[in-house]
Amino acid sequence: MGGKNAVIIDTSADLDEAVLGVRHSAFGFQGQKCSACSRVIVVDPAGPEGPHITTFTRRFVEATKALVIGDPMLPGTDVGPVIDAEAAAKISRYVDLGKQGCRLELAMEVPPGAAAVGGHPFVGPAIFSHVPPDHALAKDEIFGPVVAVLHAPSFDAALGLANSSPYKLTGGVFSRMPSHLDQAKREFRVGNLYLNRGITGALVARQPFGGFGMSGVGSKAGGADYLLQFVEPRASCENTLRRGFAPEL
Repeated sequence: MGGKNAVIIDTSADLDEAVLGVRHSAFGFQGQKCSACSRVIVVDPAGPEGPHITTFTRRFVEATKALVIGDPMLPGTDVGPVIDAEAAAKISRYVDLGKQGCRLELAMEVPPGAAAVGGHPFVGPAIFSHVPPDHALAKDEIFGPVVAVLHAPSFDAALGLANSSPYKLTGGVFSRMPSHLDQAKREFRVGNLYLNRGITGALVARQPFGGFGMSGVGSKAGGADYLLQFVEPRASCENTLRRGFAPEL
Protein backbone atom coordinates (compact mmCIF):
# COMPACT_ATOMS: atom_id res chain seq x y z
CA MET A 1 0.00 0.00 0.00
CA GLY A 2 2.50 2.59 -1.14
CA GLY A 3 1.58 6.24 -1.35
CA LYS A 4 2.73 9.55 -2.76
CA ASN A 5 -0.20 11.41 -1.34
CA ALA A 6 -1.04 14.98 -2.28
CA VAL A 7 -2.94 17.78 -0.56
CA ILE A 8 -4.27 20.55 -2.79
CA ILE A 9 -4.32 24.05 -1.31
CA ASP A 10 -6.91 26.01 -3.29
CA THR A 11 -6.86 29.79 -3.62
CA SER A 12 -9.84 29.98 -1.26
CA ALA A 13 -8.35 27.67 1.38
CA ASP A 14 -8.43 28.63 5.04
CA LEU A 15 -4.68 28.67 5.65
CA ASP A 16 -5.10 28.41 9.42
CA GLU A 17 -6.62 24.96 8.92
CA ALA A 18 -4.56 24.00 5.87
CA VAL A 19 -1.16 24.60 7.47
CA LEU A 20 -1.95 22.54 10.56
CA GLY A 21 -3.67 19.81 8.56
CA VAL A 22 -0.70 19.42 6.23
CA ARG A 23 1.82 19.58 9.07
CA HIS A 24 0.08 16.79 10.98
CA SER A 25 -0.42 14.68 7.87
CA ALA A 26 3.19 15.06 6.77
CA PHE A 27 5.13 14.74 9.99
CA GLY A 28 2.94 12.62 12.27
CA PHE A 29 4.86 9.39 12.92
CA GLN A 30 7.78 11.06 11.11
CA GLY A 31 5.96 10.63 7.80
CA GLN A 32 6.24 6.84 8.16
CA LYS A 33 2.65 6.18 7.15
CA CYS A 34 1.40 4.99 3.79
CA SER A 35 -1.28 7.70 4.03
CA ALA A 36 1.13 10.53 4.92
CA CYS A 37 1.21 13.75 2.90
CA SER A 38 4.38 14.03 0.85
CA ARG A 39 3.18 16.44 -1.86
CA VAL A 40 1.49 19.80 -1.36
CA ILE A 41 0.07 21.32 -4.53
CA VAL A 42 -0.69 25.01 -4.10
CA VAL A 43 -2.94 26.77 -6.61
CA ASP A 44 -1.71 30.26 -7.49
CA PRO A 45 -2.63 31.89 -10.82
CA ALA A 46 0.18 34.42 -10.25
CA GLY A 47 2.85 31.75 -10.67
CA PRO A 48 5.31 29.82 -8.48
CA GLU A 49 6.41 33.08 -6.82
CA GLY A 50 2.83 34.29 -6.36
CA PRO A 51 1.50 35.59 -3.05
CA HIS A 52 -0.69 32.58 -2.24
CA ILE A 53 1.97 29.88 -2.60
CA THR A 54 4.56 32.11 -0.96
CA THR A 55 2.32 32.78 2.03
CA PHE A 56 1.38 29.13 2.46
CA THR A 57 4.99 27.96 2.22
CA ARG A 58 6.20 30.54 4.71
CA ARG A 59 3.48 29.69 7.21
CA PHE A 60 4.00 25.95 6.72
CA VAL A 61 7.72 26.30 7.38
CA GLU A 62 7.22 28.41 10.50
CA ALA A 63 4.60 26.02 11.87
CA THR A 64 6.91 23.07 11.30
CA LYS A 65 9.73 24.80 13.17
CA ALA A 66 7.54 24.64 16.27
CA LEU A 67 7.63 20.82 16.29
CA VAL A 68 9.70 19.23 19.04
CA ILE A 69 12.17 16.50 18.06
CA GLY A 70 13.04 14.05 20.79
CA ASP A 71 12.17 10.98 22.81
CA PRO A 72 8.71 9.73 21.70
CA MET A 73 8.04 8.54 25.25
CA LEU A 74 7.91 12.14 26.42
CA PRO A 75 4.50 13.83 26.11
CA GLY A 76 5.94 17.02 24.63
CA THR A 77 7.59 15.28 21.69
CA ASP A 78 6.17 15.74 18.19
CA VAL A 79 8.83 14.03 16.04
CA GLY A 80 10.56 10.83 17.10
CA PRO A 81 13.12 8.61 15.38
CA VAL A 82 12.64 6.77 12.10
CA ILE A 83 12.42 3.00 12.11
CA ASP A 84 16.04 2.07 11.37
CA ALA A 85 19.37 3.13 9.86
CA GLU A 86 18.36 1.97 6.38
CA ALA A 87 15.31 4.25 6.44
CA ALA A 88 17.39 7.16 7.73
CA ALA A 89 19.92 6.70 4.92
CA LYS A 90 17.18 6.58 2.28
CA ILE A 91 15.47 9.71 3.62
CA SER A 92 18.78 11.58 3.82
CA ARG A 93 19.57 10.56 0.25
CA TYR A 94 16.31 12.12 -0.95
CA VAL A 95 17.03 15.30 1.01
CA ASP A 96 20.33 15.52 -0.88
CA LEU A 97 18.48 14.92 -4.16
CA GLY A 98 16.05 17.68 -3.28
CA LYS A 99 18.87 20.17 -3.04
CA GLN A 100 19.43 19.57 -6.74
CA GLY A 101 16.79 21.41 -8.71
CA CYS A 102 14.54 22.38 -5.78
CA ARG A 103 14.60 25.08 -3.11
CA LEU A 104 15.27 23.86 0.41
CA GLU A 105 12.93 25.80 2.69
CA LEU A 106 13.60 23.90 5.91
CA ALA A 107 15.81 21.11 7.20
CA MET A 108 15.33 20.85 10.96
CA GLU A 109 18.39 19.99 12.99
CA VAL A 110 18.26 17.00 15.30
CA PRO A 111 19.06 18.03 18.91
CA PRO A 112 22.40 16.75 20.23
CA GLY A 113 22.04 13.38 21.89
CA ALA A 114 18.67 12.60 20.33
CA ALA A 115 20.13 9.87 18.11
CA ALA A 116 20.92 7.82 21.21
CA VAL A 117 17.27 7.58 22.31
CA GLY A 118 16.17 3.99 21.90
CA GLY A 119 19.05 3.31 19.53
CA HIS A 120 17.06 4.55 16.53
CA PRO A 121 18.28 7.33 14.20
CA PHE A 122 16.56 10.69 13.79
CA VAL A 123 15.90 12.65 10.62
CA GLY A 124 14.49 16.15 11.01
CA PRO A 125 11.51 17.34 8.92
CA ALA A 126 12.45 18.79 5.54
CA ILE A 127 10.40 21.02 3.23
CA PHE A 128 11.24 21.79 -0.40
CA SER A 129 9.54 24.29 -2.70
CA HIS A 130 9.79 24.90 -6.45
CA VAL A 131 9.71 21.13 -6.98
CA PRO A 132 9.31 20.17 -10.67
CA PRO A 133 6.59 17.55 -11.31
CA ASP A 134 9.17 15.13 -12.77
CA HIS A 135 11.60 15.43 -9.84
CA ALA A 136 12.21 12.41 -7.61
CA LEU A 137 10.74 14.31 -4.65
CA ALA A 138 7.46 14.59 -6.55
CA LYS A 139 7.37 11.00 -7.80
CA ASP A 140 9.05 8.56 -5.40
CA GLU A 141 7.65 7.29 -2.13
CA ILE A 142 10.17 8.34 0.53
CA PHE A 143 8.34 7.18 3.66
CA GLY A 144 9.81 9.86 5.86
CA PRO A 145 9.44 13.49 6.96
CA VAL A 146 10.08 15.09 3.57
CA VAL A 147 7.50 17.29 1.83
CA ALA A 148 7.55 18.66 -1.71
CA VAL A 149 5.61 21.87 -2.43
CA LEU A 150 4.49 22.11 -6.05
CA HIS A 151 2.78 24.95 -7.93
CA ALA A 152 -0.37 24.71 -10.06
CA PRO A 153 -1.82 27.64 -12.02
CA SER A 154 -5.42 26.41 -11.63
CA PHE A 155 -7.51 23.93 -9.69
CA ASP A 156 -7.84 21.74 -12.79
CA ALA A 157 -4.07 21.69 -13.14
CA ALA A 158 -3.72 20.82 -9.45
CA LEU A 159 -6.00 17.81 -9.88
CA GLY A 160 -3.98 16.77 -12.91
CA LEU A 161 -0.76 16.91 -10.90
CA ALA A 162 -2.32 15.03 -8.00
CA ASN A 163 -3.59 12.29 -10.30
CA SER A 164 -0.30 11.98 -12.21
CA SER A 165 1.15 9.70 -9.54
CA PRO A 166 0.72 5.95 -10.03
CA TYR A 167 -0.03 5.74 -6.30
CA LYS A 168 -3.74 6.17 -5.47
CA LEU A 169 -4.08 5.88 -1.71
CA THR A 170 -5.09 9.12 0.04
CA GLY A 171 -5.48 12.75 -0.98
CA GLY A 172 -6.90 15.98 0.35
CA VAL A 173 -8.26 19.36 -0.65
CA PHE A 174 -8.47 22.55 1.35
CA SER A 175 -10.99 24.86 -0.33
CA ARG A 176 -14.00 26.98 0.52
CA MET A 177 -15.50 26.64 -2.95
CA PRO A 178 -18.30 24.02 -3.02
CA SER A 179 -17.85 23.53 -6.76
CA HIS A 180 -14.19 22.62 -6.30
CA LEU A 181 -14.97 20.24 -3.46
CA ASP A 182 -17.59 18.53 -5.64
CA GLN A 183 -15.12 18.37 -8.53
CA ALA A 184 -12.54 16.75 -6.26
CA LYS A 185 -15.06 14.10 -5.21
CA ARG A 186 -15.59 13.27 -8.88
CA GLU A 187 -12.07 13.56 -10.25
CA PHE A 188 -9.48 13.11 -7.47
CA ARG A 189 -8.49 9.50 -8.05
CA VAL A 190 -7.64 8.13 -4.61
CA GLY A 191 -9.09 5.49 -2.33
CA ASN A 192 -9.57 7.88 0.59
CA LEU A 193 -10.26 11.56 -0.08
CA TYR A 194 -10.32 14.11 2.74
CA LEU A 195 -11.79 17.58 2.38
CA ASN A 196 -10.70 20.44 4.64
CA ARG A 197 -8.93 18.13 7.10
CA GLY A 198 -5.76 16.06 7.37
CA ILE A 199 -5.36 12.99 5.19
CA THR A 200 -4.31 10.47 7.85
CA GLY A 201 -6.17 8.69 10.64
CA ALA A 202 -8.97 6.80 8.91
CA LEU A 203 -11.44 5.42 11.46
CA VAL A 204 -12.14 1.70 11.25
CA ALA A 205 -15.82 0.92 10.53
CA ARG A 206 -16.39 4.48 9.34
CA GLN A 207 -13.81 5.06 6.61
CA PRO A 208 -12.90 1.85 4.74
CA PHE A 209 -9.22 2.30 4.01
CA GLY A 210 -7.40 1.38 0.82
CA GLY A 211 -6.39 2.54 -2.62
CA PHE A 212 -5.71 1.30 -6.12
CA GLY A 213 -3.04 1.60 -8.79
CA MET A 214 0.27 1.01 -7.02
CA SER A 215 -1.51 1.45 -3.69
CA GLY A 216 -3.38 -1.83 -3.65
CA VAL A 217 -6.61 -3.38 -4.86
CA GLY A 218 -9.29 -1.59 -2.87
CA SER A 219 -10.52 -1.49 0.70
CA LYS A 220 -8.24 -3.14 3.22
CA ALA A 221 -10.21 -2.73 6.43
CA GLY A 222 -13.03 -0.79 8.00
CA GLY A 223 -16.16 -1.95 6.23
CA ALA A 224 -18.19 -4.67 4.56
CA ASP A 225 -16.47 -4.06 1.21
CA TYR A 226 -13.32 -5.56 2.71
CA LEU A 227 -14.99 -8.97 3.08
CA LEU A 228 -16.15 -9.01 -0.54
CA GLN A 229 -12.53 -9.22 -1.69
CA PHE A 230 -12.28 -12.71 -0.17
CA VAL A 231 -15.05 -14.20 -2.33
CA GLU A 232 -15.18 -15.26 -5.97
CA PRO A 233 -17.90 -13.52 -8.01
CA ARG A 234 -20.19 -15.78 -10.04
CA ALA A 235 -23.16 -15.13 -12.30
CA SER A 236 -26.22 -17.44 -12.65
CA CYS A 237 -28.87 -17.03 -15.36
CA GLU A 238 -32.14 -18.97 -15.64
CA ASN A 239 -34.79 -19.14 -18.31
CA THR A 240 -37.98 -18.67 -16.28
CA LEU A 241 -40.35 -19.51 -19.14
CA ARG A 242 -41.27 -23.07 -18.08
CA ARG A 243 -43.17 -25.44 -20.40
CA GLY A 244 -44.88 -27.60 -17.87
CA PHE A 245 -43.61 -29.13 -14.63
CA ALA A 246 -42.27 -32.56 -13.79
CA PRO A 247 -42.63 -32.82 -9.99
CA GLU A 248 -42.50 -36.63 -10.11
CA LEU A 249 -38.95 -36.63 -11.46
